[in-house]
Amino acid sequence: MMAVTHDLRPIQHYYDETWHDYRWLWLNPSNYAIHFGYWDDRTRKHADALNRLNAALAERIGIQHGARILDAGCGVGGSAIWLAETFAARVVGITPVASQVERARRFGVQRGVSDRVRFAKEDYLRTSFPDASFDVVWALESICHAADKAGFYREARRLLRPGGRLGIVEYLRTARPLPHGDEALLHSWLSGWAIPDIATGAEHREWATAFGFDDVGLIDITPRVRPSLARLHRMASFAWPAALMLRALRVRSDTQHGNVRGARDQFRALRRGLWFDAMLTATAA
Repeated sequence: MMAVTHDLRPIQHYYDETWHDYRWLWLNPSNYAIHFGYWDDRTRKHADALNRLNAALAERIGIQHGARILDAGCGVGGSAIWLAETFAARVVGITPVASQVERARRFGVQRGVSDRVRFAKEDYLRTSFPDASFDVVWALESICHAADKAGFYREARRLLRPGGRLGIVEYLRTARPLPHGDEALLHSWLSGWAIPDIATGAEHREWATAFGFDDVGLIDITPRVRPSLARLHRMASFAWPAALMLRALRVRSDTQHGNVRGARDQFRALRRGLWFDAMLTATAA
């Protein structure tokens, strides 16, 4: 399989430009999560939902106390810090965004886990770590940013010891291709969030199997995540008139405006049945 060039600049630019959107409208100081939330019978509020997605993925993986974990696409460290606190895990969080590394390191110190968590600026398709360095590779809403998603599975398998576990939460398209108008709506969302494309469940299964994973399991978690998706849509729809005005006045950039547009269009595309939220786990053969 031919590797696809991974241009990290759009990702870096997106997260640098939209940090304040995430900081003031989504993050909670109890977890620093920039992912969606998971609603079950233990969820009472937005902050709970953010942690519950971590817990749901960890349970599905079967993370053990003291595990060595790579958080591939760690953002500002929310999941990595949670894993260190919850499982006394030794976690390495990587992101191509230098500002996220700086913030994640600061949050790790504030939470008292800097002895168990370290953060580095790296590309999860081409890391600097030796073979079989980790017990778990964790990727929570991060593979979407890679054009070469097959390359992620290749590198994850190299980094995992035999029997190690892969755990992913991702947005998956329901078909390829979709009708023209549906593809346009889907990519209006994706382009706003610096996502080149999303793959089907079948494509993810094929890549995992091709690069040496067994016991590939994929479940649709959309019903659990939908309240969080709807929350973001409500916030973005309320802000849309102001966003249009601020963009016209050049107070907000194209990237910042695209972030709001994406927040609206992700839910519009969900209601059209164009994508779903999934949890994928697999074992390194």
